[in-house]
Amino acid sequence: MKLSRRSILLGAGSLPFAVASLRAGALAQTAPTTQNAEVPPILFVHGNGDYDALWMTTLWRMESNGVARDRMAAINFTDPNARSDDKVEQANRSSTEDQRRELAAAIADLKRRTGAPRVALVGSSRGGYAIRNVIRNGGTGDVSHAVLCGTPNHGVFATDDQPNNEFNGRGTFLRSLNEGESEVTPGTAFLTLRSDGMDKYARADGRFIGKPGTPTGVTVEGPELKGATNLVLGALDHREVAFHPRAFREIYKFIAGREPARIAIVPEQSVRLSGLVTGTPGGVSTNRPVAGATVDVFRVDPDTGERRGGAVHSAKTGADGRWGPAQVEPSWFLEFVLTSPDAPTTHIYRSPFARSSDVVHLRAARPLGPADKDAGAVVIMSRPRGYFGLPRDVVLLDGKEPADVKPGVPTDSAATLRLPAAEAGRNIVAQFGEERIVARAWPASENRIAIAELTY
Repeated sequence: MKLSRRSILLGAGSLPFAVASLRAGALAQTAPTTQNAEVPPILFVHGNGDYDALWMTTLWRMESNGVARDRMAAINFTDPNARSDDKVEQANRSSTEDQRRELAAAIADLKRRTGAPRVALVGSSRGGYAIRNVIRNGGTGDVSHAVLCGTPNHGVFATDDQPNNEFNGRGTFLRSLNEGESEVTPGTAFLTLRSDGMDKYARADGRFIGKPGTPTGVTVEGPELKGATNLVLGALDHREVAFHPRAFREIYKFIAGREPARIAIVPEQSVRLSGLVTGTPGGVSTNRPVAGATVDVFRVDPDTGERRGGAVHSAKTGADGRWGPAQVEPSWFLEFVLTSPDAPTTHIYRSPFARSSDVVHLRAARPLGPADKDAGAVVIMSRPRGYFGLPRDVVLLDGKEPADVKPGVPTDSAATLRLPAAEAGRNIVAQFGEERIVARAWPASENRIAIAELTY
């Protein structure tokens, strides 16, 4: 069924903050304990170059609506970046078949753990390709629901060159998925979620893929599928159509068959955090574990970013790359210090974690490069679950709109501030909407980089 197009005008910068207050009365709340037995197990699938940690807030919202944590999973593809030619091997990159195989194994594992006959799949961007590939190639009996969020189902571009590029709407891979009168596989319920003109990968002009002025052959309707329920979520960007509270509502409603009881995240009394340390071999981001990395976790002052006492957790990763668990309070602002082989010491500042999570993954910052040669300190403001939109959003780094965030269609998920040596050591405020993180500008001369990583 295809619903008539509708646009819900919503500014992502004015999100209803799930954990706006974690002190006082907020801590008295308890999450519902009744398990939604009729909700199938849910497997979340990340996009190109990403990792399972992006689903953390979605998992929290699901838990806050009574979905048991052990009935959910989020895949972490070994090599999340696509090849430029799907048929030619590239180091630390994956083919469509690599992803189909890993996803099929994750589905089988979730079914085994839960005893459920079928599972629901939710994918962001490229993750939707793996979902469609699994279902079309014999997996429909295992999958009850498929939600595709911002997936470029008709390509990022549609041209006659690059036939083996999986993002080419006229290429071999997408033609195989889209052939036939219906573009969905019978037996599985499909939902697509897309932006109303704010998705950088659903554009008629090639500006955002490095070809300004060249027609892409793609429109804003590219993520829609014939035979699916297709919804338009307003002025959300490419990532927000998966990770925004507005997207959560539609994901939950489609799978559960009813409105969620709440959109807000219900805080836990006590929080346990753990995750994976990964790296960038050859300059390519992977989800391969890094051994021999040290993780130190500090509680910091929310107004200054200065540490409150010694480390609350210290660990060194083994062969599996895992760190934790760290026991923290849901009101604490945190600094994670990652010392990883052959990488800068990375100081990652985070807002309070409302609930426990085992996907608090850490990846060292990129090496200091030519652009940093005169910098006394480098501070990065990062938004993994969305892009910065100007003038749509409130985006401030050290009290100013970042110069490297382009206005208009949101395309940038990170902003960089470089300070003179005389200012190394001072505190920097990163502000996005209602989320505010204070980081310390560590000296670049010591091969250190600070990251203010936003949760929302």
